[in-house]
Amino acid sequence: MIRAREDSFRLAEVFTISRGSRTEAKVVTVEVARDGVAGRGECVPYARYGETIASVLAQIDGLDPGIERHALQAALPAGAARNAVDCALWDLWAKQTGRPVWELAGLPAPHAVTSAFTLSIAKPDAMRASAAKHAARPLLKTKLGGGPDDLARIRAVRAGAPDARIIVDANEGWRAAQYEALAPQLVALGVELVEQPFPAGEDDALLHLDRLLPVCADESCHDRGSLDALKGKYDMVNIKLDKTGGLTEALSLYDAARTAGFQVMVGCMVGSSLAMAPAVLVAQGAEIVDLDGPLLLAEDRNPPLDFIGAEVQPPRPELWG
Repeated sequence: MIRAREDSFRLAEVFTISRGSRTEAKVVTVEVARDGVAGRGECVPYARYGETIASVLAQIDGLDPGIERHALQAALPAGAARNAVDCALWDLWAKQTGRPVWELAGLPAPHAVTSAFTLSIAKPDAMRASAAKHAARPLLKTKLGGGPDDLARIRAVRAGAPDARIIVDANEGWRAAQYEALAPQLVALGVELVEQPFPAGEDDALLHLDRLLPVCADESCHDRGSLDALKGKYDMVNIKLDKTGGLTEALSLYDAARTAGFQVMVGCMVGSSLAMAPAVLVAQGAEIVDLDGPLLLAEDRNPPLDFIGAEVQPPRPELWG
């Protein structure tokens, strides 16, 4: 039996990126139950990819209730619906066998990883205050929007958190001229990376730019089929389970990206600890980890993922896996 429902989690603060603001995380929770044992997974439908809560629930409702994980890869495309079911099937397998997912997947035992903490877009003074509040965190990720205040925002974040490492996420909001103007100034401020500066499908400009500031593919990278088009444009790829369609493809994408010479970032949508838990396995060894979704929430799953400072711990089996 496969059951799916909508859940909502209040955010601790309004979260703003270049596409808009939100005050809650709306997710789909999936439970796959067989022979008295149940596994769980979570996904975050994303409008940027044409997904809604309703469309994802409809995709899941159309599945064979007895579907197995490998058949699922062909039954649904990469995306949120497949992610929730795939992760639920991994969790089910772990509970049926009494073995952790990392062992079933042939992975080493996971360890804690240091996660970035995301600062949403605001006026520079507000971003400086937010950065100062989180200045003890080792890695801050700053959302930018392509407007005239982007440089002022990063100067404000650097002033508020003088010792933190900084990466920025433009969410497809820049154009080539902005990258060329901003990159040297951001590097001088200690910024290490920009995520998806240009719109997916319009990133050929990266072939002709001197990437003084390294560039990570997010919206341009979904699964292994994305990699060939990214060569020569990007230095890193951001693996998100809601894009890959689950842990199964995420692990394969990780290996393929390494083989192709890309560095790896493991990121997330704004969801609960249940969505982050499988990604912790993918994040082992990644250059950048951005699994701060639970830290942005005012409420979470019980039990949640454990964070010790900036370090996210491997999930407890009561949560997932």
